[in-house]
Amino acid sequence: MEKQELKEREAKIIEMAVAFCNRHLDEECAELCTKLVQKLGRKRSNPLQSGRLEIWAAAAVYTICSINFIFSKGSRLSMPSSLIFDYFGTSNSTVAQKSRTIKDLLKISQCFDANFSLREIAENNPFNRLKMINGFYFID
Repeated sequence: MEKQELKEREAKIIEMAVAFCNRHLDEECAELCTKLVQKLGRKRSNPLQSGRLEIWAAAAVYTICSINFIFSKGSRLSMPSSLIFDYFGTSNSTVAQKSRTIKDLLKISQCFDANFSLREIAENNPFNRLKMINGFYFID
């Protein structure tokens, strides 16, 4: 696939993910999805070159939502994951599998990633308060 075709696919995936975020989440989530897809697009073996665009867009949104606890009822942006699957016309298992691929490729932690976390999540991360003194961690 040519570089121009890949960039067009990437742009369409971003457009779809941002449209979902603008409708159901917020601008910060849209920015994080954009950042995530762009980072995937820079991988040497670009994973975006194959597969349905809807699945990649859904997986990008799902990944951002999962690491930011948006599927939790206590979240400010709380929503069920089924909203993503219904919106993009994808299956739960396919999107979850693709999200796992994204997390592995970008080395995203299961529960926190400084690059893809909402500001409120990053600011409330309990690990921010840990300090190492003489090889031991203490809470500051």
